[in-house]
Amino acid sequence: MTKTVFIASAEPHSGKSLVALGLVNMLLGRAQKVGYFRPIINETADGHSDGHIDTVVRHFQLPLDYDATYAYTRPQAMQLLEAGRQGDIIDTVIRKFKSLEDTYDFTVVEGSDFQGEGTAFEFDANLSIAKNLGAPVLLVVSGAGKTTAQLVNALLTMWRSVEGREIQVLAAVANRVAPDQVADVQNLLRAQLPPEIILAVIPADKNLQNPTVREIYEQVGGKVLLGEQHLGNQVDHFITGAMQVPNFLTRLEENVLIVTPGDRGDIVIAAQQANLSANYPRVAGLVLTGGLEPEEPVLRLLEGLETVVPVLAVSAGTFLTTTRIGAIQALISPDNPRRTRLAIDTFNRYVDVTALQERIVTLEPEGLTPHMFQYRLLQWAKSQRRHIVLPEGNDDRILRAAARLLTEDVVDLTILGDPAAIQAAAKRLGLDLGRARLLDPVRSEVYPDYVQTLFELRQHKGVNLDMARDLMTDVSYFGSMMVYKGHADGMVSGAVHTTQHTIRPALQFIKTRPGVSVVSSVFFMCLPDRVAVFGDCAVNPNPTAEQLAEIAISSAESSQRFGIEPRVAMLSYSSGTSGEGADVDKVRQATQLVRQRRPDLKVEGPIQYDAAVDPIVGRQKLPGSEVAGQASVLIFPDLNTGNNTYKAVQRETGALAIGPMLQGLNKPVNDLSRGCTVEDVFNTVLLTAIQGQET
Repeated sequence: MTKTVFIASAEPHSGKSLVALGLVNMLLGRAQKVGYFRPIINETADGHSDGHIDTVVRHFQLPLDYDATYAYTRPQAMQLLEAGRQGDIIDTVIRKFKSLEDTYDFTVVEGSDFQGEGTAFEFDANLSIAKNLGAPVLLVVSGAGKTTAQLVNALLTMWRSVEGREIQVLAAVANRVAPDQVADVQNLLRAQLPPEIILAVIPADKNLQNPTVREIYEQVGGKVLLGEQHLGNQVDHFITGAMQVPNFLTRLEENVLIVTPGDRGDIVIAAQQANLSANYPRVAGLVLTGGLEPEEPVLRLLEGLETVVPVLAVSAGTFLTTTRIGAIQALISPDNPRRTRLAIDTFNRYVDVTALQERIVTLEPEGLTPHMFQYRLLQWAKSQRRHIVLPEGNDDRILRAAARLLTEDVVDLTILGDPAAIQAAAKRLGLDLGRARLLDPVRSEVYPDYVQTLFELRQHKGVNLDMARDLMTDVSYFGSMMVYKGHADGMVSGAVHTTQHTIRPALQFIKTRPGVSVVSSVFFMCLPDRVAVFGDCAVNPNPTAEQLAEIAISSAESSQRFGIEPRVAMLSYSSGTSGEGADVDKVRQATQLVRQRRPDLKVEGPIQYDAAVDPIVGRQKLPGSEVAGQASVLIFPDLNTGNNTYKAVQRETGALAIGPMLQGLNKPVNDLSRGCTVEDVFNTVLLTAIQGQET
């Protein structure tokens, strides 16, 4: 079975980067090590890395040396070609590629970009390279500026050229297709391409095609006068500000870039105020032309605003500047992770990933890498869509994660808080929360019912109706009640609340599953080459032997549910029968209880951490053990040990700690650390959604 796929196009700006990102992301869900290679790259005069390589390697954190990812720069290849040494080009490409192929389970090869001199030979050169590498080809053609007939003919011509070279075609991608052409292009190509070729037709998306203010700044030059922190704003439109303010304001559109002479202080001020106003669309930025800058009082006024859109100043005139801006092509770059994630999501949405996987690779490597784990989390969460409530709508991290979840179309969301305040924050952050439900608990129509339900559930504990009304104004109680009533499938909170505040309502009325007496937690520790499960590092300070056994069983079940074969290590300060004392006796007793209740589980204890994870130490201390040296589930004897160990491992190794994920509840409620990142929130929602698929 092939270990390589070659991405080829016959024109510039076809969208190969989107396909390359999508392929690498897909393959990291199946293979432990994925390589990336470009036979010929564009020369960078300023010494920067090739943009395609930089984006793929940095986004996926591939352990690739830059010099190993390409064979030639374009001028080097042209020099050899002009000297009639095309064979030397192929020989070097093969040699460098094979060094990667021998190291990686799968390698994605991306062809050249058709920029500058020598474009006439490039498609043929790419096919020669693919042929000599024995790599099947994935064809990419752009629909930008093409009629349906032109687009269909372009792709069919590429396919016939490849077939004529006896190169296998895996898939054909028509990218950047006008939405009203998609159906016709799909039908015409499907009717003329062989059925075994996977066909994907991807509609044009302004969020992928339109540049940011930073990209415009890098192309037109000049200097940044204000708003440098907002250079990532996307530009969907641009207009020339040459008329009076009232007429100018009527022409503003969402994410507009305004080009105006630098002495038009009235336009500059009006644009900044429009951006702050709820009655006008968001302004992406301003470009001031003619080498003119606003006078000092105008600049001082703008500098005092809480939020200011970027203001660039250029020496060129207005006409030349607008011409240059109109010619700028947006790039998928490592400096724009949101666009990179959107490219991957677009690939997953429009390409039949399952069919593509079946055609290009069948790999079953041992172990589960962090990239594989995170890829699977996303796919599992999407497989059965769930509704998650986020009670902390007043936190920017929650809103940023929510926007990403909605963009990637993973879950349905309810965000609790003042809807007006959340919308204002979303505008300030440049986020789209349009598909989220924003809900103020006290003003919601379900508030009286929730109050009555809480009263009925807790009246035996002395809770009266007035107390229930007060408690139900608390977002943790309201969110937990949404889960209890089935109005949400799970809750994620804790960014601004303590663990106890987050989980207390769940313990009071969601309660534990039948047969479970203790709620515990696990972290999924994404180490450099594997994923381990650590429990309990967040909830139970000093569990009894009975509780420790239950935590181990719950953690093993969580491990298995998330695709990690459970090999359970019951950790202590001694291994086997060597140690004595109350602490080690507790672990020994807990291990025996696990074996009695779940004889199917591989479990070892007591065992020291090094013996659990290091194969050499494991063989020395516990020879013949099925767990020693290869433990995947590590159970700590108490919260002090577990919490400190997971944080030490996280900080010292750079591991990503996903969690904590609570286990044992009837319905999923998960707690965040108050120091959580946006990535932490995103991953915890994925875990919660997957848990919610079982309830």
